[in-house]
Amino acid sequence: MESNNHIWRIWANNLHRWGLQDIFATFLESAGPLAILGAQLVYLGQPLLNGSASADHLKAAANMLEDTDQRKAFVSYLREESVQ
Repeated sequence: MESNNHIWRIWANNLHRWGLQDIFATFLESAGPLAILGAQLVYLGQPLLNGSASADHLKAAANMLEDTDQRKAFVSYLREESVQ
C-alpha cells in the first residue's frame, strides 16, 4: 500500500466527494473472483483508458483488484477515511 498511498488518497477523496465510498467499499468486499476479472479488463482497456486516467492509476487499480490483501487494505483505507 505504501507505494500506492498517494493514489489511494486521490481515489478516496473522489469517492467521498461523490458519496460513493461505502458503495465502492461494499462492492470490493463482495467482488471476490470478479475483481480479478475487473483487473484483466483494466489491463485490456489501458489503451482506451489512458486518455481519462494516468498509467500509474490504471496499474494501481489493476494491482489492487488482483491482490486480495490490497483490496482489503483499500477497503480499510476507505472506511477509515469515512470516520475522519
